[in-house]
Amino acid sequence: MEFKISQKAPVKHRVYIMNDAEKLSHVPAISPEETEYVNTAITNEQTIVTLNRYSYLVIIYLLKDKKTEWQTAEACRKAGVEVTAICNKQKIQEITLTNLSARGDAALLVAEGMALANYQFLKYRTEAKKLTHTLERILFTKESATVKDLTHLGIIINAIYKARTLVNEPLSYLTAEQLAKEITAIGKEGGFKVTVFNKARIEKEGMGGLLSVNRGSIDPPTFTIMEYVPKKALNKKPLVLVGKGVVYDTGGLSLKPTPNSMDRMKSDMGGAALVTGAMYAIAQMQLPIHVIALVPATDNRPGENAYVPGDVVKMMSGATVEVLNTDAEGRMLLGDALHYAKRYKPELVMDFATLTGAASAAVGEHGIVCMGTASEETKQAFRESGFRQYERLVEYPLWDEYGDQIKSDIADIKNVGGATGGAITAGKFLEHFTDYPWMHFDIAGVSFNTAKKGYLPVGGTAYGMRMLLDFVSHMGKS
Repeated sequence: MEFKISQKAPVKHRVYIMNDAEKLSHVPAISPEETEYVNTAITNEQTIVTLNRYSYLVIIYLLKDKKTEWQTAEACRKAGVEVTAICNKQKIQEITLTNLSARGDAALLVAEGMALANYQFLKYRTEAKKLTHTLERILFTKESATVKDLTHLGIIINAIYKARTLVNEPLSYLTAEQLAKEITAIGKEGGFKVTVFNKARIEKEGMGGLLSVNRGSIDPPTFTIMEYVPKKALNKKPLVLVGKGVVYDTGGLSLKPTPNSMDRMKSDMGGAALVTGAMYAIAQMQLPIHVIALVPATDNRPGENAYVPGDVVKMMSGATVEVLNTDAEGRMLLGDALHYAKRYKPELVMDFATLTGAASAAVGEHGIVCMGTASEETKQAFRESGFRQYERLVEYPLWDEYGDQIKSDIADIKNVGGATGGAITAGKFLEHFTDYPWMHFDIAGVSFNTAKKGYLPVGGTAYGMRMLLDFVSHMGKS
């Protein structure tokens, strides 16, 4: 998607954003009949009204304030979804946005919703050309946005597209080794360093959690390190992102059922995709923050010499884990990555993972379950970013009693904690491998859609990335 400032008065398809019908006088050549038509539509509580002038469309979006500022912002994005649908239905390639409302960022928010809704994954469709959306460019009048705003919006949308596409790729293409190659290519394009550990290096590092999950696969694991170092970083200690990279999860010997479970498990690397896209955006926007990202990757299969319930695994940290469920594999990979992060003496570590069905069951598709040991100030900053981007957070406690649930009789800890509090006991498992400020984001309920929901498509959503980028951006400003 291309975003540009219009260098001349728009003469083709246009969108006018306004708070009230009085601004209709600013619409060029609007007739009394059109004004009456729009006013009638507004009386009938329509917020989007289309005027067909035969050679071009004029779309009026009446922006109404909601209960909160962040709900109003989300209404703008949702309006963008409707505008995109109109554009593609009418085979429109280019449309110009004019902001006549009191909200300065209204056009940007509408464009954001438009672009997010316009994403497609057609790589494997034989009729891809016929199915491709026509909308390619969104223009803005010079009063409606700045060049810097559009540059950053374009970078974020591109990053989200990349993350969604990674999630949508099937295992037949995206093995752990291919994921590392994709990340390397994104790093080259984005401007950040990428280092990939192969199986021999992973064995040398003693990453027992990652290696145990990989035992059931004929494909080797990878451990990918991304690093962006700006010329004048504001943080003396780096931020570290960790993304779960299970490229496919059968559950291992604790085999998942296929319907509504295993059939979507190519998305179990949604955390890896999210942090990769975030690194691309951070580097491209040249944010003054030193950031590192770690992606432990493998598939989880019941073949070869697969690890079994009852096994005891020695993690990279030296801790021993009693495995009672091979489908609780993500925390095994993440435990090694979180321990590896200690060598950076980080200011803050954030992991993103499609970790538990418990988080999905509790919050559903409307937010992210989070928990951690970061300061209250940091947690509040995350909450505010979540509201601004409408990628909201629900914090769970990390009480000691949940840690008691993962105590093992024969090892230091076990990898499941019983029938209750599953999202939290998974978090307590991860906490075991940290000694720094840390936040865990369980994106199991939001990373993949089986049906289109607003600007979130079928398939990978990259939900959570805009929240993360908002957080890092505000760090750079403070």
